[in-house]
Amino acid sequence: MFVVIANIQVKPESIEAFREACVENSRGSIQEPGCLQFDVLQQQDDPTKFALFEIYRGPDDFAAHKETSHYAAWAEKAAAMQAGSRSSAKFHKVFPVNAAL
Repeated sequence: MFVVIANIQVKPESIEAFREACVENSRGSIQEPGCLQFDVLQQQDDPTKFALFEIYRGPDDFAAHKETSHYAAWAEKAAAMQAGSRSSAKFHKVFPVNAAL
Protein backbone atom coordinates (compact mmCIF):
# COMPACT_ATOMS: atom_id res chain seq x y z
CA MET A 1 0.00 0.00 0.00
CA PHE A 2 1.06 3.53 -0.79
CA VAL A 3 0.29 6.21 1.80
CA VAL A 4 0.42 9.96 1.32
CA ILE A 5 0.18 12.49 4.13
CA ALA A 6 -0.17 16.07 2.92
CA ASN A 7 0.05 19.06 5.25
CA ILE A 8 -1.60 22.32 4.29
CA GLN A 9 -2.10 25.60 6.12
CA VAL A 10 -4.80 27.91 4.82
CA LYS A 11 -5.63 31.57 5.30
CA PRO A 12 -7.98 32.08 8.28
CA GLU A 13 -10.70 33.50 6.05
CA SER A 14 -10.55 30.35 3.88
CA ILE A 15 -11.06 27.69 6.55
CA GLU A 16 -14.67 26.79 5.72
CA ALA A 17 -14.22 26.99 1.95
CA PHE A 18 -11.12 24.81 2.20
CA ARG A 19 -12.96 22.24 4.33
CA GLU A 20 -15.74 22.08 1.73
CA ALA A 21 -13.26 21.74 -1.15
CA CYS A 22 -11.42 18.95 0.65
CA VAL A 23 -14.60 17.03 1.45
CA GLU A 24 -15.69 17.29 -2.19
CA ASN A 25 -12.28 16.04 -3.33
CA SER A 26 -12.36 13.22 -0.79
CA ARG A 27 -15.81 12.09 -1.96
CA GLY A 28 -14.51 11.85 -5.51
CA SER A 29 -11.26 10.22 -4.47
CA ILE A 30 -12.83 7.34 -2.55
CA GLN A 31 -14.76 6.47 -5.72
CA GLU A 32 -11.47 5.80 -7.54
CA PRO A 33 -10.73 2.05 -7.79
CA GLY A 34 -7.16 2.49 -6.49
CA CYS A 35 -7.97 4.79 -3.57
CA LEU A 36 -8.56 2.85 -0.35
CA GLN A 37 -8.90 5.75 2.09
CA PHE A 38 -8.95 9.54 1.90
CA ASP A 39 -9.31 11.32 5.24
CA VAL A 40 -9.46 15.08 5.72
CA LEU A 41 -8.07 16.12 9.12
CA GLN A 42 -8.13 19.53 10.79
CA GLN A 43 -5.70 20.34 13.59
CA GLN A 44 -7.47 20.89 16.91
CA ASP A 45 -5.29 23.69 18.28
CA ASP A 46 -4.88 25.51 14.98
CA PRO A 47 -7.91 25.26 12.64
CA THR A 48 -5.93 26.76 9.75
CA LYS A 49 -3.85 23.56 9.54
CA PHE A 50 -5.09 20.48 7.69
CA ALA A 51 -3.71 17.08 6.85
CA LEU A 52 -4.88 14.76 4.10
CA PHE A 53 -4.34 11.08 4.87
CA GLU A 54 -4.56 9.07 1.68
CA ILE A 55 -4.05 5.34 1.05
CA TYR A 56 -3.73 3.90 -2.46
CA ARG A 57 -3.11 0.36 -3.68
CA GLY A 58 0.13 1.57 -5.25
CA PRO A 59 2.04 4.58 -6.61
CA ASP A 60 0.34 4.25 -10.02
CA ASP A 61 -3.05 4.69 -8.33
CA PHE A 62 -1.82 7.88 -6.66
CA ALA A 63 -0.56 9.11 -10.05
CA ALA A 64 -3.99 8.31 -11.55
CA HIS A 65 -5.63 10.27 -8.70
CA LYS A 66 -3.65 13.36 -9.65
CA GLU A 67 -5.06 13.12 -13.20
CA THR A 68 -8.73 13.24 -12.11
CA SER A 69 -11.01 16.22 -12.61
CA HIS A 70 -11.92 16.37 -8.90
CA TYR A 71 -8.23 16.60 -7.96
CA ALA A 72 -7.62 19.35 -10.55
CA ALA A 73 -10.61 21.32 -9.23
CA TRP A 74 -9.43 20.88 -5.63
CA ALA A 75 -5.82 21.86 -6.46
CA GLU A 76 -6.94 25.05 -8.18
CA LYS A 77 -9.19 26.05 -5.26
CA ALA A 78 -6.64 25.03 -2.63
CA ALA A 79 -3.84 27.04 -4.21
CA ALA A 80 -5.84 30.24 -3.76
CA MET A 81 -6.61 29.44 -0.10
CA GLN A 82 -3.21 28.25 1.10
CA ALA A 83 -1.19 30.38 3.51
CA GLY A 84 2.04 28.90 2.17
CA SER A 85 3.30 25.96 0.22
CA ARG A 86 1.93 22.53 1.08
CA SER A 87 4.15 19.60 1.94
CA SER A 88 3.64 15.90 1.60
CA ALA A 89 5.43 12.68 2.35
CA LYS A 90 4.93 9.22 0.93
CA PHE A 91 4.98 6.06 3.06
CA HIS A 92 4.75 2.30 2.78
CA LYS A 93 2.20 0.91 5.20
CA VAL A 94 3.87 -1.50 7.59
CA PHE A 95 1.13 -2.47 10.07
CA PRO A 96 -1.68 -3.35 10.27
CA VAL A 97 -2.05 -4.91 6.88
CA ASN A 98 -5.60 -5.68 5.82
CA ALA A 99 -5.48 -8.74 3.57
CA ALA A 100 -8.88 -7.80 2.09
CA LEU A 101 -7.43 -4.66 0.48
